[in-house]
Amino acid sequence: MPPSQTSQHRITWHTHYALAMLALIYVFNYIDRLVISILIEPIKLEFGISDTQIGLLSGVAFAIFYTVFGFPFGRLSDRIGRKPVIALACIAWSGMTMLCGVATSFAMLLLFRIGVAVGEAGGTAPSVAMVADLYPPEKRSRALSVFLMGPSLGAILGLGLGGWIAQTYGWRTAFLVIGAPGVLLGLLLWLTVRSPAAPAPATPAAGTTKENWRSTLRELLATPAFLLITLAGTLAAIMGYAIGTWNPSFMIRSHDLSMQHAGLLVGLGGGISATIGTLMCGSITDRLVARDPGWQLGVPLIACLTSVPLGLGFYLWPADVAFHLGSIPIPEAFFFYLAFSFAATWWSVPCFGAISHLFPPNRLAQATAIFVMGMTLFGVGLGPIVVGSLSDFFTASIGKEALRYALASTVGLYVLTALCLLAAIPAYRRKLGQSPSKHRTAAAGA
Repeated sequence: MPPSQTSQHRITWHTHYALAMLALIYVFNYIDRLVISILIEPIKLEFGISDTQIGLLSGVAFAIFYTVFGFPFGRLSDRIGRKPVIALACIAWSGMTMLCGVATSFAMLLLFRIGVAVGEAGGTAPSVAMVADLYPPEKRSRALSVFLMGPSLGAILGLGLGGWIAQTYGWRTAFLVIGAPGVLLGLLLWLTVRSPAAPAPATPAAGTTKENWRSTLRELLATPAFLLITLAGTLAAIMGYAIGTWNPSFMIRSHDLSMQHAGLLVGLGGGISATIGTLMCGSITDRLVARDPGWQLGVPLIACLTSVPLGLGFYLWPADVAFHLGSIPIPEAFFFYLAFSFAATWWSVPCFGAISHLFPPNRLAQATAIFVMGMTLFGVGLGPIVVGSLSDFFTASIGKEALRYALASTVGLYVLTALCLLAAIPAYRRKLGQSPSKHRTAAAGA
């Protein structure tokens, strides 16, 4: 069993408080990241830019700098501890989000979004590693599911609240108001959370050289299960970031909703559905994994295949209104979106959990950083700009429905994600060194 699973975890209220703080910070991580998607239309109007440039702003530029800084921050947290890295990163990305609200040109806005990316590079991987430090393996997926509610709750607040603020006070105010709480949360984490001690450095085996980042990277990349899980997460993230960026605009263009109504439906409706899905996923995964470790990757495999018809239903259903909720028209397609949001989140918790079982604490943040870097470089980097470019390309022949078909084109990526997870299951079992029967015995004695 990997070293990360042999340590003793004493769970107290301090443990749960630390998890709650990490989860809240991750919510604001995603609020700051996603708010730009509900502000696309007014930003385009003010600066006179294209969908491709929006894809550059919300995708490629963000992804490159997030990726460049992700592994160094992960390594730093493995060496000095998780808490200081997370706290300072939270303060940095939140401050940069606020600065986006004072940008006077597209170039300046792009520069500040790069600053957000650099700050957020120090958030996710150290936080996942800290959750793994706090909770034992048999409870880890449930703990991670609480932490990983960040994207769905971030969508609720970032899109719903961001859309309302932008509609009422302007897009600049939305950046200022949404960025400010993160500065306070970073300080609160630093001052009030008791974090586990920094992981002990690995002791080099006899005849080997001292561990450095190159040897660590070689070991991580020489683990087949890890590579396949990272590839699966990358493919799922391309789809996830594409729809996260463009869904509000799709609802505005294809279903004739206002910016505020689109933000409420996509953010609140989809966010609540995704939050429920994330929490259920963690609990169910822990129960199934107690019987067979293969379910750690089997759960997201099934979820990805289920998501494909639901996603196609959402994007290709005609623009008919089912009913009105007050003044808000509820499209028929929205019910596909609720089911899609529920199922499409089930890949992330088990994949993060699988990585936490594969590596010891002194390498866990670095391994998680590589996983997140792959998701970000290609997910954030390619997802928004590919859909934006397809939309621009289809516009000449389809007009305002171009975005509908650009988004539908990306849903098939979940099939490729499922194939990667299927291929990873045997390698994952081998790495754990457990047969299903052995795993049941270990879980029963935990």
